[in-house]
Amino acid sequence: MRSILLPTLPTARIHVLRVIVYAFVILDILTLSGDVVAHAGNAEYYTPLLLARILHLPAVTSLVAQLLRALIIVACVAAVAGVTPRVTGAAVAIGYWVWMLYSQGYGYVAHDHMALMVAVAVLPTVATPPLFGDGGPAGSAADGSSVGGGTVGEEPRSEAAGWALRCIQIAVVATYFFSIVPKILYTGSLAAWANSAILTWASLRRGSVLAHWLVENVPWIFVPAQWGGVALEALSPVVLFLRGRALYVAIALYISFHLATLVLLGIHFLPTVICWAAFLPLERWRELGRGRRPRRQAAESGV
Repeated sequence: MRSILLPTLPTARIHVLRVIVYAFVILDILTLSGDVVAHAGNAEYYTPLLLARILHLPAVTSLVAQLLRALIIVACVAAVAGVTPRVTGAAVAIGYWVWMLYSQGYGYVAHDHMALMVAVAVLPTVATPPLFGDGGPAGSAADGSSVGGGTVGEEPRSEAAGWALRCIQIAVVATYFFSIVPKILYTGSLAAWANSAILTWASLRRGSVLAHWLVENVPWIFVPAQWGGVALEALSPVVLFLRGRALYVAIALYISFHLATLVLLGIHFLPTVICWAAFLPLERWRELGRGRRPRRQAAESGV
């Protein structure tokens, strides 16, 4: 069980994931969840979520929204730049959670941000070496703390990195698996939902030109597509145990699923898609950066 929940993984993977996640958080608060600023003028519609009620979080004001957005952007940039990433990462986590409580507190709650919220919460818990620096001996992080694993010259690894990545992975999987629950509640069973006309109805209501064409010419395709979607959701926990090529094939299937919903219905689920990066060997980006530097130095010295 320890190897499943606390695998020893390269800490450099966390560093690269920080860059991806924090860059997307900036994009998110400026676009996808940018409605927080607009909510400032609609205090009468504020319906705080449970956590917001526990924290006694009042309705957002224009000043609070602007300051909160500035805080998140500055903290994200600082964390990506490597300026005390655990401290700045904690600032991102607190600011972004409050931002999302406001975004989801005005009548609509979207579950596509769950994995991203988990990601910003756990990333600051891991000490990491510089992304493209020498990184010092294995087992030493940028702040001088031990991160364990290996001998000099090997990639630093730690259970802390494995735990953080596992948390994000579980959140990604849970996003799919628990979407089964409302399907059962609304229709009585997964079979009833999969055999319904829900996708046809969605295509008619908000579908693209391609979706309308499918409804008119190959309407039979929607029920098999619904069964395929249900299968992906129900089998999603299996992804946690896949490795190598099987894992990459599974990730490609889920990304293809989201690409299809984007093309047909304009539904992107981008916050969840970004968090699939937690399954990938991102530390190889660092290895590529290290590999280019010796070659460049050799070229400059005429070797």
